This record gives sequence, C-alpha cells and structure tokens, in this order.
Amino acid sequence: MLLGVLMGILAGSVPKVGEVAPDFTAVDTAGVSHHLDEMVKHGPVIVAFFPKAFTPGCTREMTAYKDRYKDVEQTGATVLAISMDDADKLREFKESLKATFAFVPDPKGDIVGKYDVKMPVISLAKRYTFVVGEGRKILKVDSGSDAVDPTAAIVSCPLSAHKK
Repeated sequence: MLLGVLMGILAGSVPKVGEVAPDFTAVDTAGVSHHLDEMVKHGPVIVAFFPKAFTPGCTREMTAYKDRYKDVEQTGATVLAISMDDADKLREFKESLKATFAFVPDPKGDIVGKYDVKMPVISLAKRYTFVVGEGRKILKVDSGSDAVDPTAAIVSCPLSAHKK
C-alpha cells in the first residue's frame, strides 16, 4: 500500500482544470522562441500534444486546427502543436499541412514530461490538449479521441482583451 502511494507521488500527474500549467520555453520549427508565461499575457494558448507526425489521427487533428485557425484567432488565442518528433520531421509535417501555427519539437520529452503526457516505454506524447489562460491557469483539458477535434478547445478560449 505504501509503495503504491509513493509511486503515485513520484509519477506526477497530468495537470487539471483550475491548476497552473507548467511553464516552458521552446523553439518551434521556424526558430521562433515561445515562452508560455509570456504568451498567456496576450491571450489563451492551446497547447496541443500529439503522438507522431504523419500518422492518421495526428494528421486529422492538426488538419482540424489548420481548418479552424480563423476561429482560434477570433478568440485571441494561439496554438502550439508539440510532439516528440525531431525538428526536421515536424517542419515537413507542418509544411505538408500548410499550417500557420507553431509546431514545437520536443524530442527529449522535456515539455511532455512537465505535463506528464509521455506514453510509457515508447518515446511518444499522449494526445492531450490544454487550453491555458491568464496566469497559466488551465481552462480546459481534452485527451485521446476528444483531443482530435479542436472545437471544445476553441470554445473554451475566453475572448481575449489582448486581441492580436
């Protein structure tokens, strides 16, 4: 029993609605640096973790964000698409989709680890979407197949007073 409790504490947990999202700074495939703590001062950030570029589910998810990006922008939000793929593969994936939002490579799993969304044993992120608002407060969390459709994430973005 005690061992189970200790394992739970050491394992961490996926951040939940109402909690403060872990901060990070990351460089996207275009070489642009993104610091979550600064980004949320300008509007909500949809942090979309996905397992692997060019797979059917991930292609469907990222295509849906691309197709709905005007809706995202209308809320004053931005999207950061994060996977454990390397920068070259993500750059190619982003270009193939003609996506305009940032794709962030996390091959070592630094950000994935902070959010506790790494798949056990293999180096892939679990499919999770976090809508992060002012003060890095988590407004919405979707996972698995619920995270493929961006509608819930977009609806959860409060209209920002800091429209871009």
